[in-house]
Amino acid sequence: MDKRLKVGILGGTGFVGQRLALLLQDHPYFRIAVIAASENSAGKTYQEAVAGRWKMTQDIPQAVLDMVVKNINQVDEISREVDFVFCAVDMPKDQIKAIEEQYAKAETPVVSNNSAHRHTPDVPMIMPEINPQHLEIIAKQKERLGTKNGFIVVKPNCSIQSYVPAIHPLMAFKPTKILASTYQAISGAGKTFADWPEMCDNVIPFISGEESKSENEPLKIWGSIEGNVIKDNQEMVITSQCIRVPVSEGHLATVFISFEQKPSRETILELWRNFQGLPQILNLPSAPQPFLTYFEEDNRPQTKLDRDLGNGMGVSIGRLREDSLFDYKFVCLSHNTLRGAAGGSVLNAELLTAQGYLKAKN
Repeated sequence: MDKRLKVGILGGTGFVGQRLALLLQDHPYFRIAVIAASENSAGKTYQEAVAGRWKMTQDIPQAVLDMVVKNINQVDEISREVDFVFCAVDMPKDQIKAIEEQYAKAETPVVSNNSAHRHTPDVPMIMPEINPQHLEIIAKQKERLGTKNGFIVVKPNCSIQSYVPAIHPLMAFKPTKILASTYQAISGAGKTFADWPEMCDNVIPFISGEESKSENEPLKIWGSIEGNVIKDNQEMVITSQCIRVPVSEGHLATVFISFEQKPSRETILELWRNFQGLPQILNLPSAPQPFLTYFEEDNRPQTKLDRDLGNGMGVSIGRLREDSLFDYKFVCLSHNTLRGAAGGSVLNAELLTAQGYLKAKN
């Protein structure tokens, strides 16, 4: 008997949904029971629904080829067939907020890849190695929703997945100012070079909404639970520029940082070398070992060479130097559709399962 939790993928025909389908094949904790999408795809087999727009390099998993896609608005029907859902829908933000709350109120936990609930005060925005303690707010969220088992957990934006992990081991030295500029792959826009040829030999110095996310989301991640809400960290300021570059996968960041108490370079390197988060301690299936990798070479990390560290879930760092305006500067890199999107959601679900928040309904 298959004891894995039954999973639904909302938005399963899109870029992140396709990546989720690949990551969940043969997963030790989860099996795909439902794929749902818009009414345009509903009623088709998954193979038919993604025909001509399958963006992954691997083939469609055999287990979902002939699965009939459901309409995401069939909340009650889908909820009867799954233990929880991943949400990766492409809809207006107010509609995403509404549909995620509908599933939660139908007693179906939602592990979201979307931004709609990232700043809902009692919805934890989790980076599993950084702030697993924020899961404690779920009890308060359930009280507000009037649910026994239903809740929403979100992952942060892909643009912060490179530099927040690098800064986190240094929090004891109280960062005060952070400048983080990100150089982001086209897959972050759900594109490949085949369908976005104008990105070849080009750089676009603007990505709508990304700079606000890069500057504000870390403050919630480094915030604290106070009563019924998560309060943002008020002890630092972050400024950012986000730039689209002609790279298929991988977001690279250049970081400048000052501290209230400046650590030595040797101390920083030792902290990076030894850092383990809860996923590493629990040996979760998607947790990279190690989480952080520092390169001594001046020309690393490189996007093409290093984005797949830890099966795309590791974070790489390099070029740590003192700076004339800030205390230090360095570069870091993460895989945006694995660590930053679908893989991050799967790791969130693994942590939720290990911590007892996700369970079989019957």
